[in-house]
Amino acid sequence: MKYPSVPLNQNDNGWLIDHQQTTRYPVLVGNQTADWVVVGSGFAGVSFARRLACLNPELKIILIDANGAAESSSARNSGFIIGLPHNIGSSTAELKKAQGYRSLLQAGINQLSTLIGQHQIVCQWENIGKYHCQVSSSNQRILKEYCDHLSMMEEPYQLLQQDELEQKLATRFYRQGIYTPNTILVNPASLIIGLVDHLPQNVTVYNHSPVMEINYGNNIQVRTPYGTLITGNIMLATNALSRELLPATSRQAAMATFASITAPLTAEQRQRLPEMSSWGLTPVNAIAGATLRYTPDHRFLIRQHVIPALNGAVTAAQTYQATEQHRRLFNKIYPQLNDVPVLRTWSGTISVTRNGAPVWGKLKKGVYTAGGCNGAGIAKQTIAGSLLADYALSQHHPLIGAMLELGHANYLPPSPLLDVAIKLSLAKERFLGRSEG
Repeated sequence: MKYPSVPLNQNDNGWLIDHQQTTRYPVLVGNQTADWVVVGSGFAGVSFARRLACLNPELKIILIDANGAAESSSARNSGFIIGLPHNIGSSTAELKKAQGYRSLLQAGINQLSTLIGQHQIVCQWENIGKYHCQVSSSNQRILKEYCDHLSMMEEPYQLLQQDELEQKLATRFYRQGIYTPNTILVNPASLIIGLVDHLPQNVTVYNHSPVMEINYGNNIQVRTPYGTLITGNIMLATNALSRELLPATSRQAAMATFASITAPLTAEQRQRLPEMSSWGLTPVNAIAGATLRYTPDHRFLIRQHVIPALNGAVTAAQTYQATEQHRRLFNKIYPQLNDVPVLRTWSGTISVTRNGAPVWGKLKKGVYTAGGCNGAGIAKQTIAGSLLADYALSQHHPLIGAMLELGHANYLPPSPLLDVAIKLSLAKERFLGRSEG
């Protein structure tokens, strides 16, 4: 029997450096029954479980995870809650689709904002926007197109040149950038941990309970190392790893991204920079460029380097290579801070699809999923999970139509063809964006 891949990152989540002890949830032991089983405690799974429980408090819902929310990919991302689609397009149809997508993202942000206020979740929530920057001066087309698209959507923005960016970011590394105000920055680990800790009472959480096998039928059997769940309904919130739990969902692939975080800057080191508050930056080329953050506690985060991770595993050697790459890049961007140490490097997986569309909805009787995040996870997966609960219980929601209009992910070939295709695609993007790294 071939068992499904279980996420394995041979590194520690840097967002947890100063985090207080998280709630301990038990391992699933023995046999249980439930009305619903949710596999995966990331933003989609937690949002689905919460909405399901609120719609029907009589339901018995079990949420299981191979590790736990603190070690999930949701806890390992860069902490950008983005309220705008990455790609907008210029046609009327593309613009309408982008506006629907924006409505979804804004609904996800509003939902999260309400929850952190209601439950007093401390997660460094900052409504401060983000910078979208370009290193090379040779290609102005990308930023110009983005400005045109933002104007069509009547979204506020500022186009900033190198001198202006230097005052905001303390570096002359970037030649040009666009600032948009509709992005929230958070500590994603604190956020997802807090969301799990405040789930409704009819949701039971089990950690360190990886799913080894699912037998589908009138009664779905979910097998873990020490127990089995019997349920009539299941929601797979495992993104690209769902393909092994239900092979028919082979429409998404797992990629690993790496991030590093520095020690807090000392008072003397901060004097080498212009006075600045926390900020976040995304690159024009997501594969070759680097995502950066300056956090409220005066650390720098650097996210760069994407590799295939089709089986969900990242080795210590791959982490070390990313650490060295991040150190070189940080010293290149901030040569005046070459004495600031990198404290931790970690990885997390994202799910990508060929055409950028999600994998969302009903797969077969009693089986649902919300995957294909394509690297825009927090707001998107929050609303995707919430709407899926309405969809599964046949509840009307005006945004279900907007979710369906995002389309369906295209089929992906099996390995080894998929492996080769991904490597070629990454190599192409790195070559095209070689001036951005």
